[in-house]
Amino acid sequence: MASIDEGIDYSDIEAKYQVHYEDSLDNTLVIDNVPVIDKSKQEKLLARICKEISRKGVPAKPEDIYMPWNDATGKSHGFLFIEFRNADDANLALAAMHLHPFDAKHTFKVNRFTDIERYEKMDESYVEPEIEEYTPREHLRGWLADAQGRDQYVTYRGEDVEIHWHGKPSQSELAMKPDWKDFLYVAWSPLGTYVATLHRQGVRLWGGPSWKPQQRFAHPLVKLIDFSPCEQYLVTWSNDAIVVPDGAPQGPQYLSPDDEGNNIAVWDIKSGHLLRTFSAVNDSDATRKQMQWPALKWSPDDKYVARVTPGQMISVHELPSMYLHGKKSLKIEGVVDFEWCPLGDKDRDDAEKDAQAASNGGAAAAAKSGKKARENMLVYWTPEVVNQPARVTLLGFPSRAILRQKNLFNVTECKLYWQNQADFLCVKVDRHTKTKKSIFCNLEIFRVREKDYPVEVVELKDTVTDFSWEPKGERFAIVSSSDPNLGNAGPGITVKTDISFYQLDHGKNDFKLLRTLSNRTSNAIRWSPRGRHVVLATVGSSSKSELEFWDLDFNLDDVGQTRANQDWGSGIQLLGTADHYALTDVEWDPSGRYLATSASSWTHTLENGYAIWDFRGQEITKLILDRFKQFIWRPRPRTLLTKEQQRQVRKNLKEYSRTFDEEDAAEESNVSAELIALRKRLVDEWNAWRIRTKSEYFGDAAARARSSPDVHSEEKEEIEVWVEELIDQVEEVL
Repeated sequence: MASIDEGIDYSDIEAKYQVHYEDSLDNTLVIDNVPVIDKSKQEKLLARICKEISRKGVPAKPEDIYMPWNDATGKSHGFLFIEFRNADDANLALAAMHLHPFDAKHTFKVNRFTDIERYEKMDESYVEPEIEEYTPREHLRGWLADAQGRDQYVTYRGEDVEIHWHGKPSQSELAMKPDWKDFLYVAWSPLGTYVATLHRQGVRLWGGPSWKPQQRFAHPLVKLIDFSPCEQYLVTWSNDAIVVPDGAPQGPQYLSPDDEGNNIAVWDIKSGHLLRTFSAVNDSDATRKQMQWPALKWSPDDKYVARVTPGQMISVHELPSMYLHGKKSLKIEGVVDFEWCPLGDKDRDDAEKDAQAASNGGAAAAAKSGKKARENMLVYWTPEVVNQPARVTLLGFPSRAILRQKNLFNVTECKLYWQNQADFLCVKVDRHTKTKKSIFCNLEIFRVREKDYPVEVVELKDTVTDFSWEPKGERFAIVSSSDPNLGNAGPGITVKTDISFYQLDHGKNDFKLLRTLSNRTSNAIRWSPRGRHVVLATVGSSSKSELEFWDLDFNLDDVGQTRANQDWGSGIQLLGTADHYALTDVEWDPSGRYLATSASSWTHTLENGYAIWDFRGQEITKLILDRFKQFIWRPRPRTLLTKEQQRQVRKNLKEYSRTFDEEDAAEESNVSAELIALRKRLVDEWNAWRIRTKSEYFGDAAARARSSPDVHSEEKEEIEVWVEELIDQVEEVL
């Protein structure tokens, strides 16, 4: 048999299937500034280094690391060599670990092994670098400098997105129609800097006057997003667990194999880096029919983000490290829900004063500058367990000091509502009777800025379905109902409701009823961002779609009264009513001058579209658009004017209004001049047409006279007219 193989050439097959071994050192890195240790600590140090590298998305093992030793001292030299699977992994590790703070005394400095020889032979003579041409970037908040002070809104219809300017009818126009394709929906960031689109591959952020892409986050099949209040971070969620296929790109901007199985991701918006992933919140309450969102809740200053494990604990993570604060969670038996306290204007002003004083004169100057900024707070509630009552707890953070606790009895459910200036906290408590056959409601209102956080109780007999604080005010409104169909009402079903307004009575230092509007169908309360004006809407009903526009200080400006001396509740006045069939969304613009209502095709297919109203309920625009999905006003950031500057503006409001009146008059005169010019042109065209047709007619008449001799004979036409007249009418009974 051996003779059979003689003379056969296998060189082509061997060349085709030959294994080529990579003898390059491009996959090897040198890490300097490593802690100097003895051999007893080697295993622990290498394990921690591998863990740090793996957290950046690059797999590393201790057996791939070589650490040189000093035989004389028995200690390491302070550097090591690490070998990766390929050059791509090495490049990712270099980008992620160079200048990485390993601990308080050691910051890694990483280089390629192949660069060491090049650095050694590098020419040390200085060569001046070429200066690249500066290309200015677009200002992401340039839209705020609009000369006419207009707001913007975005609409999503079919597959098309449009961004519009909105002002007076003559100022409203299309700002941009971007070519964004294949996305789920759009969303504004909290301060209006970015607009986000959700795609199958992840999230894209757009911004600037030309709406160029600003950042992207690779979270496949993302369904929900949530921005942090200061727009520094983004949370994404997908119903599908993260799966990282073989060969997928790795790095700080991508999901790594360590993230597999999780659903929630936290990203840094400016760098695009992935900070951490979490599994879906394990909600032990089987009665919840949908996931609670947002699953992670942000402190108002973006310093902390927290998530609740129902019945067990609240875990608070620091930013940007995403490490667990204090290396331990808040163990709270039975905890159901929590909310962070927002930052009011007073808190922001105090924080800015402290920051300015610290920058000018250090910590001592900051301490003397004035009132210290209040630390973050959160509130949580726990249900009744065995002999323990239900409890609402106000907690300071990061001190973790308990500021106030309130025991509650016969509790079915609690809802937490902060006023946007953090002056008040309302805990809506649904209580049951001892027989547990009926439900009634109490409002436990904490006055947060007063000593010892006093609590006022407002007792109600009916079920409260909606609660809303007045922005920057001391009033709130509730929707309540005693309709027996309330518990059985399904989608599109309307029930009878009552709307009640309450206000803080400084004389008695408690909340007093202003007025109740009975026999309504309204189920949603929408306060103007400026306060004072409120809209009551019937949302989601197939039979009712009413809008009521109310002013709660109607007489205040007319007669110069103050809330202290006016009759209680006398300032509440109905400004107007409107109707938008099958509306699904109601939203005020940031100025509080206009209200937008929309009917989305995501909910139904009946007369989809949107309408814009002024604060009195007068219709400005209404469009019926097939396949219409979204209408969202662009948010505005907090004003940069100081309190004193705002007072000066209000004081000199008549001077500013005079300028605006002149602009309006000039615009109106321009419109009138254009209208007169148009009418004159139409009249001139009419006269020219008459002259032309008249000359043509008489020219034809002369020709007809020459061809027909009887053309001058006058023809008479007789017209017979019948006139009917009723002379008498007799009715006979048979």
